[in-house]
Amino acid sequence: MIRILAVLLTALALVAPVQPASAQSDPQNTLVLETTKGNVVIRLRNDIAPGHAERIKQLARDGFYNNVPFHRVIPGFMAQTGDGERGDGRGKSKYPNIKAEFSQVPFRRGVVGMARASDPNSANCQFFITYAEAPHLNGQYTVIGEVVSGMDNVDKIKKGEPVQDPDRITRAFVQADKK
Repeated sequence: MIRILAVLLTALALVAPVQPASAQSDPQNTLVLETTKGNVVIRLRNDIAPGHAERIKQLARDGFYNNVPFHRVIPGFMAQTGDGERGDGRGKSKYPNIKAEFSQVPFRRGVVGMARASDPNSANCQFFITYAEAPHLNGQYTVIGEVVSGMDNVDKIKKGEPVQDPDRITRAFVQADKK
């Protein structure tokens, strides 16, 4: 009995370290947001939303997200940002809208989704980070990533709709591009 238990514990020890790939293992698909509350690291899901992941990376490389406010932050729901044109949630980028890439990935704490208008194919540049499970978004909004580090900093972002004197993304970059 003790031998069986020892074998089982050894087998579990070998299996336990196997976890999903971290953002550090794919710097090409890791977005770093330097914010007024601290860094937020996002693993972009190019496996389920390749068009959206590419757009986010392009806009980060363009500097579009630098000094952009978190313009809509609802406690217990989400923090929205990414309007590098107007800063109030009504702007977009110079690029065309993106076709929806819905998946079976559920919206839960730390999941990053692409904001859009009523047309499912109207996502452009804005995104949001969920504070909690949000099943009403499942299959309705494109999941583009998940926070792998810094969710505590997202929790500190000033709340409001609109936010008065909002916290900001001071700089956004793709980890592979960091100099």
